[in-house]
Amino acid sequence: MADDLAAVRLQVARQVAHWRAAVLALADLDNFASPEAWRRLERYLGQALRANLSGAVDRLARDGDVLAAELRAAETADELEAVRRHVVRFRRRFLRVETGLEFYGGAVNDRSSPRLGALLAACDVLANRALESVLTPLGRPVPPVLTYLDKGLGASILRAGLRLWDGRTLSAAAAIKLTRHNLNGRPTALLHEAGHQIGFTLGWNDELADELRRELRDDPELAGAWSGWSSEVVGDCIAFVHAGYAAVAALHDVIAGEAVNVYALRPFDPHPIAHLRVLLGTAMATRFFGEGPWTGLARAWLIAHPVGRAPADVRPLIERSVPRLPRIAEVCLLAPMRAFGGRPLTALVDPSRVRPDALVALARDAGASLGVSSHWLWSESLRLLALSGYRAATEPDRAPEIAAEFEAWMLRLGRGVQLAA
Repeated sequence: MADDLAAVRLQVARQVAHWRAAVLALADLDNFASPEAWRRLERYLGQALRANLSGAVDRLARDGDVLAAELRAAETADELEAVRRHVVRFRRRFLRVETGLEFYGGAVNDRSSPRLGALLAACDVLANRALESVLTPLGRPVPPVLTYLDKGLGASILRAGLRLWDGRTLSAAAAIKLTRHNLNGRPTALLHEAGHQIGFTLGWNDELADELRRELRDDPELAGAWSGWSSEVVGDCIAFVHAGYAAVAALHDVIAGEAVNVYALRPFDPHPIAHLRVLLGTAMATRFFGEGPWTGLARAWLIAHPVGRAPADVRPLIERSVPRLPRIAEVCLLAPMRAFGGRPLTALVDPSRVRPDALVALARDAGASLGVSSHWLWSESLRLLALSGYRAATEPDRAPEIAAEFEAWMLRLGRGVQLAA
């Protein structure tokens, strides 16, 4: 029996030693992203993120110390078996912490390329400005933003304040995924994802769901559908008030596609039916800007995807929603909300600043210095994005020129951030 106990102890001790040593490797964050990539982060973001991740590793290391102490104290077969089970649980915690480090390390490592690092730094600024515009007047803290690139069509966010994979560490940064096509001149998806952070922080999602439910209470099916879509509508609202038609056109270009997707109503999907989502965006533009290119976009959308072509199980919901979209747009943008201190969203962010004529006036008044001057870059970066996106949406024959101008001012903005860091 003594030999059996010694054999078990040796195997458990080896596993404890292995996983404690593995934790030491996690502690060096340069194993997950290059030192140069870390240096390209804005100082506050880098400090917050490194402290966040190091804290997760430190907690894991303390768990390893407890495991080693349990092993030293174990004398019986039952006690060793308990330690062995604790090793298995520790291994699961290790893998969850490692997942978080790999995720953020990959996001940071996108900054290794000087050009890409500068563009992503500029995206950080744009998303941060969108957060500040709403959270700062309300006295709420603004989390740092970390943007990164991935494949695909749609953007996404890991919100600041959510628990990471280990179940104990809170995300210190709003990590926003952009796809490569987003970065090619129209990254208004950044603003939609910032809207998710705002909705989460302020409880706006649930409040808007209640408002939509009240507005549509005469039609329970519509009320249930639109209230269930509130979190995605929130993102579209933030994108619209900051970027105007640029956000509507960019959204159209992402979700336009095969009819099966345009008309799809998927259970538990927080996204509105794509057919209605585009038309809600054009309704917002019409409400605040009057007639314009969005009118033609809505017309073309309905020609390509007529309501009558929707599947029979979805068509009635679409048919009853379409005439109510102007009022839904008003509820989203003009209804006073507790989340905003009893004011509407548009009292904090005035969409008239991104009306086409206002953007033309900005370009006229700033002249050649608009995309060059540090003053304009810092004070009007969001309206610069709106202007670039508007031009891209309405002047496709100038697409290469507009994309080159966009990249030039984004690089100046991002390199300014990196120099300041």
